[in-house]
Amino acid sequence: MHVKFFIGLIALGFILAFFTNDVSAETNPKVIIKTTKGNIVVELFKDKAPVTVKNFLSYVEEKFYNGLIFHRVIKGFMIQGGGMTSEFARRATKDAIKNEATNGLSNKKGTIAMARMPDPHSATAQFFINHVDNPGLDHKDTTDGGYGYCVFGKVVEGMDVVDAIANVKTMTKHGHRDVPRETIEISSIDKVIE
Repeated sequence: MHVKFFIGLIALGFILAFFTNDVSAETNPKVIIKTTKGNIVVELFKDKAPVTVKNFLSYVEEKFYNGLIFHRVIKGFMIQGGGMTSEFARRATKDAIKNEATNGLSNKKGTIAMARMPDPHSATAQFFINHVDNPGLDHKDTTDGGYGYCVFGKVVEGMDVVDAIANVKTMTKHGHRDVPRETIEISSIDKVIE
């Protein structure tokens, strides 16, 4: 009786270990955005925005973002980067992706979302981090004006860095408004190995 009970406990331990490992293998990936203002760690919601996360990570793996800047900063709204060099040259991107703004995630403070053109399905590489809650950017309907902006992650460390970037003085430069007066470079974005 005791032997069977002991064997049962061992079997239960193996089962729990299996499921625990399975769950940990499914945890969301994280990236670290290293900037001239400090580091920002972002958790990516691959279950809610699989196409967007896969697309973003493909740019990360190719070192696409390294050396680009945060080129649009609006305090009390958002900080945007991932598309321009300090000379405002654009890097060639891949094809645009499907907009996953219908995933139920809201553009809350600290979330990261895809920037795009007026066409809802025109996002490529540029992203923004919400500096405040921006429900006006959420999905409302399938019209061009109501489709919204896809949230695909959130800041888990470094919101103070987001604040520091959001608080810089801005100007108009090369025909672009809300450009930081000081260059805020993304030195690298790398996947966090845990």
